Amino acid sequence: MDKLYWLDQIKLQDRAKVGDKAFHLGRIMQRGYPVKPGFIVGASVLRQFLETLNSSEALVADLPYSSLHLDVDNWRQLQQVAGHLHQEIIAATVPSKWVNKILEAAREWKSACLIFRPSVAIPTATHQVGNISGLLESQICRCDYEAIALALKTTWSQLFRAKSLLYWQRTGIDLRQINLAVLVQPIENALASGLLNSNSRGWDIEATWGLGISLQQGEVQPDVYYIQRETGVVTERQLGNKMHALRLDDTPPDSLALDNTCLVADLLESSQQKQYALQEEYLQQLIQLANLLENDLGTNYTVEWTISEEFPTPKLYLTKVSAPQFAVSNTHFLKGIGAGTGRVTATAYVVNSLLSSEQLPKGVILVAQAIAPDWLPLMQQVVGIITEKGGLTSHAAILARELGIPAVVSAKDATALIQTGASLLLDGDRGEVYRVRKEDGESQEVPLITQATPKHKAQSQLGNFTTEPLVSDSPILLSAHLPMITTQLLVNLSQPSLIEQVQSLPLDGVGLIRSELMVLTILEGQHPSSWLSNGRKAELLERWSEQMMQFVRAFAPRPVFYRSLDWRSHELTSFSSNVPSSPQSMLGERGTFAYLQNSAVFELELEAIAAIQQADYNNIHLILPFVRTVEEFSFCRQKVESAGLTQKPQFQLWIMAEVPSVLFLLPEYVKAGVQGISIGTNDLTQLLLGVDREQGLASSFDERHPAVMRAVAQLIKMAKSAGIPCSICGQAPALYPEIIEKLVEWGITSISVEPEAVSRTYQAIARAEQRIILEAARRQIGK
Repeated sequence: MDKLYWLDQIKLQDRAKVGDKAFHLGRIMQRGYPVKPGFIVGASVLRQFLETLNSSEALVADLPYSSLHLDVDNWRQLQQVAGHLHQEIIAATVPSKWVNKILEAAREWKSACLIFRPSVAIPTATHQVGNISGLLESQICRCDYEAIALALKTTWSQLFRAKSLLYWQRTGIDLRQINLAVLVQPIENALASGLLNSNSRGWDIEATWGLGISLQQGEVQPDVYYIQRETGVVTERQLGNKMHALRLDDTPPDSLALDNTCLVADLLESSQQKQYALQEEYLQQLIQLANLLENDLGTNYTVEWTISEEFPTPKLYLTKVSAPQFAVSNTHFLKGIGAGTGRVTATAYVVNSLLSSEQLPKGVILVAQAIAPDWLPLMQQVVGIITEKGGLTSHAAILARELGIPAVVSAKDATALIQTGASLLLDGDRGEVYRVRKEDGESQEVPLITQATPKHKAQSQLGNFTTEPLVSDSPILLSAHLPMITTQLLVNLSQPSLIEQVQSLPLDGVGLIRSELMVLTILEGQHPSSWLSNGRKAELLERWSEQMMQFVRAFAPRPVFYRSLDWRSHELTSFSSNVPSSPQSMLGERGTFAYLQNSAVFELELEAIAAIQQADYNNIHLILPFVRTVEEFSFCRQKVESAGLTQKPQFQLWIMAEVPSVLFLLPEYVKAGVQGISIGTNDLTQLLLGVDREQGLASSFDERHPAVMRAVAQLIKMAKSAGIPCSICGQAPALYPEIIEKLVEWGITSISVEPEAVSRTYQAIARAEQRIILEAARRQIGK
C-alpha cells in the first residue's frame, strides 16, 4: 500500500483510484461544505490483497483477472461460490504494514469507532456507478488493529457477494473494470440523521433519531419535511414511526455489546417516539444547506447528513453526495406505492382485461387497473408490474414480492398515461416509474409516476436488470457464525420453482403455503370443482399432492404449514366454469365457511395431505383460513380426523387468527382442538379498521395502528396462556421491520415472511433478542 488519499486533497485524476463516493464527497468538502475528515484506501490495494491469496482454488487465485463465468440461474452454485469467496477473503491475512498505516492515520482523530464506506469507480461510460454502490454496505468497527483488518476484508468481500456476482454478470461488467476503494472516517454518536432530496418540486428531508444506518436499512419510518424551494417554508410535516435509535456502544469489546461491532439499538420511550427527530435549528440549517448546494449540484441531488454529538455543540455533516443521474420533470406526475423491490427497464404492456398467458409477451412491464390471484400465470412472464389500484397487501403486491418482481401499485390513471410499447424504468423501491428516452445519444429517465420512497424498506440502487435473486447474501447470513436466535424464522411460499432459491437461507421451515397460488399453475384455467364434476379427481389429486410434496420433501424434517384454500369467487374471473358465486367483497363465502357449503375440494386437499403422510413424511401441517366460528372449526376438524391425518402424532391443526372474533374465542378454539395460531395481519387489519386491503388507502390501512398492535399483543398473550404456539405470517413484519422487536418482546414463537425479507427479518430478530438479553443482564448487575 503506497499511500492513503486524504479527502481534502483529492484531485480530478484520482477519481478512478478513490471511487465515485469518495471523489464526490472530497470535492464538495474542498468547496467548504461540512464533511468529516477521512482518507481512502485506494482501489489498487484490493488488487494487491487478492494477488496474495494462496488458495488452492483456481477461481479464487485468478480473481483479479477473472470475470467469474457463473451460471447465475444456478442459485445453489451462486450461493456456494459467494460463500466460499467470502470465507477465503475473511480468513486471509491483511499485511500488518497496511493495517498499521490505517491505524496510525485513524488515531489522529482520537475516535473510538471508524466507518468504512465502499467507494466504486468503473472507467466505462456505459454503467451508472451510483447504482453499483448500492450493492455494498458500510462497515463500522472499533479503532483497533483486529477490528480494522476485519472491517477492511468485510468491505472488500462484498464485491463477490451473490447479489454482486449476479449484477456483474447480468450487466456485462468485467471484474477487472471495477475499482473498489474504501473511505475511512471517524464516526460519533448522532442526535439525528437522514436524507435531503432536491428535485424540481422542491426539497424533502427525512430524519430519524441516532445514526442513519437504521434508516438506510429500512428499520424505521422517518419523519418527513416538505419544503418550498422559493421561500424555504416547510409546507408539510409527517411524523414517522421510530421505535429505536442506533448508537455507538461505549462498553469494552468483550462485553455483551451487540455483535461487538460498535453498534447498539436503543428502544425509545413512547414520548420520544412521538417527537420529531429534527430540532428546529437543525432543520433551518439543512434548508440553508439545500440552498447552497444548488449552486454546485443544480436542483436535482440527494445528500445524506448527520448531526454529530460533538462537545460543546452538535454539528451538521454531509456523509454522502449523489450526483443527478437523470433529468427530472413532473409533467406527468402521479403517486404510486412501491410494493415490490428492485428496478427494471423494459417495454410496457397495458391491459384492461385479463388475457391468456399466450397473449402476453415475455419480458414486459405489465400495466393494469388491478391484478387478481388467477393472474399468476401471466406474472411468471413479466419483469415488472404497475397497477392503478391496490395497496401494500394487495394481491399484486404479495405476488410481486414472492416472485421477486419490481412493482408499483395505486398509480392512478396509469393505464391511460402509459401506452403499450413505451420504454419504462420501474423503481419498486421508490415507487417511481420513468419514461426512458434517447436524447443526444444518451438514455434519460423522466418520472412518469412517482411517490416518496416507501418508509418500510431501504432504498435500493441495484441498477436496471430484470430482477434480483431471492438468495440472501447479507454479510450476517453468509457468515459462518450467525448470531443465534430462538424465535423461529419461517418463509411464505407458493411456487415450487422458488424452493431451490431459498434452500440455503437460515430458515426453520415454511410458515405459510398459499394454496390458492400454489395450485393455479396446475389447474389449466379450470376451477377445482370443474375437475371433480368432470371425473378428473384422481388426476387432480395426483397433481395437488405432488405440488405439496415438493415443499415437504425439500424442507424435511423442518415443518411445512399448508393453508387450505381461501378463494373469493370474484377473484377467479379467468376460470371458465363452475365457479361458486359469492358477493364481490372482501368477505363473501370464503375460508372455512365455504367448506360448510361444499366440502368436496377441502376433502381433496385432506386426501393430498394424507398421501404425503403415507409417503412417510411427518412435517406437513394444516392451517385453516378465515375461521369465523368454533362450529366451523369443529366441522373441519371432523373432516381432518375422517381423513386419518390425526393418526400421525406429529400432525398439527392450526387456524389463521385474522377474524377479530378469535380475540374473544381463542380459549374455546383451543378446547375444540386448535393446536396453534398464525396471525394474518392483512385481513385482521382490514376487519379491525374497516379498510379494504385492495383499495390502496395507505394512510388508513396500516398494520402498525394501535388497535392492530394491541390485538396482536393480545393474541400472543392468549396463545402463551393456552400453551399453544403463535406465529405471524401476514405482511406486517416484512413491511415494517421495526415492529419485530415488539413481537419478540411479547413472545411470538415464529415469524414467517417472503424470501426477499428473510435477511432483514433475521437481523431484526437477532437485535431484538440481544437487546432483551442485554437488558436482563444489566438489571441483574444492578441488583
